[in-house]
Amino acid sequence: MGLASNCKNQMLFGRNLKSITCKGLALIVIALFLGVVLLPLLSGYGGMDKNNLDLVYSRSLSLDSDNGIRKDKFLEVPQIVWGLNNQKIAFARACLTARMLNRTLLMPSFSASLFYKEIDRLQPISFDKVFQFDRFDSLCNGFVQLGSFSDLRNQTGVFELQKGSGRKWTAERDLDQLKQFIKDPFDGYEVIRIVGKNPFLWHDHWPVKDYARVFECLVLVEEIAKEADRVVSKIREVGKEISSKIGSEQSDFGSDSSLLEPVPYVAVHMRIEIDWMIHCKKLERKLNVSEICSSRQEIMERVGNILGLKGPTVVYLAVADSLLEDSSILTGWKDGLVPVEKNKLGVDGIYKKYPYLIQSAIDYEVCSKADVFVGNSFSTFSSLLALERTQKRIRMGVTSSCGADVRWPSYAYNILGESNGPHKWMTNMSDSSLKAISYGSNIISC
Repeated sequence: MGLASNCKNQMLFGRNLKSITCKGLALIVIALFLGVVLLPLLSGYGGMDKNNLDLVYSRSLSLDSDNGIRKDKFLEVPQIVWGLNNQKIAFARACLTARMLNRTLLMPSFSASLFYKEIDRLQPISFDKVFQFDRFDSLCNGFVQLGSFSDLRNQTGVFELQKGSGRKWTAERDLDQLKQFIKDPFDGYEVIRIVGKNPFLWHDHWPVKDYARVFECLVLVEEIAKEADRVVSKIREVGKEISSKIGSEQSDFGSDSSLLEPVPYVAVHMRIEIDWMIHCKKLERKLNVSEICSSRQEIMERVGNILGLKGPTVVYLAVADSLLEDSSILTGWKDGLVPVEKNKLGVDGIYKKYPYLIQSAIDYEVCSKADVFVGNSFSTFSSLLALERTQKRIRMGVTSSCGADVRWPSYAYNILGESNGPHKWMTNMSDSSLKAISYGSNIISC
């Protein structure tokens, strides 16, 4: 201690370091300083690039992390709005933002009604009125965490994070802003409340596989799930009645003679309503493409040309309510295809009990359980169904849509496939963001 103090005094008062011992001590201190400060910067072939810097932020929250998400720090987001699947994307984006900040997401409100411009008329509905809260946290444990406002201790104030907007607010600026809130003093707040745009309009910083993992954790509450099962049962009953009339040797998809087995069905998300056709025509002009809009006739022809689809087969039409009174959607189908919709099944009363959001959730579940799904690759509803069905197949070890008799097949009727049928559709899970889904380009081709 005396030696170090003596050398220090010599340096402080500008004296020459003539003592050999002091010189040696000074060299040791310099070497230690260089080792601590410069060695990390010199590692990795000459420095730390942006990707390595991002890794520092995300390492503790990697997919294989066992550390979990902090349960004493929270993120609050604005009410989630618009259609069911826009709301699911917004919710997943909020979850992944909370994950990046290593915070629990406070249970957000969804919107039961559908008003795009009249925000004051939106009917809020709690997340746990649609999806199972505890089940979500159980399935997503260690990846993302959902909490309730009763979990708050109110030990610190709430910090409001204002999301940027406009063309100058780029994805890079948005990501940089989020990174600042990982650090103190912001990280010291119990709650960070994001204000401004709803999460669907936030910049996207996460790969498709992260969204898929969040979607996997969304399980409908029992009441809604049972309603969807009732619709599916009605569809299968139609198939059983047809099969019993023509004999088991001509049953829907093969020669299974057991009528006790669930009868397969095809679900078609039929987008031909007027507002969709106006939207898709504008999108075709904007993107200079011609494979977005499909007429009723084109959809029927392409579904009828699906290879391996044997009649008679029940085809459930998931259509907008405005089309339910149009009987033409049930005519003109290929022989052996038996089209049905809510009214024909006699289940329209099930749907009418609920607000828009729940009706969409029931239809989504019915399409999800279909043996074959056919939709429009530019529709968010269809795209998320294809994504989740792709995830199911990956879990089963299936990585291609090109083989015969692949379970959970999906097709895009707006894109021409083999034998003039719809294009086989398997979501590209390696995409770096969900943006490709919005523009129909997230399809793996054979």
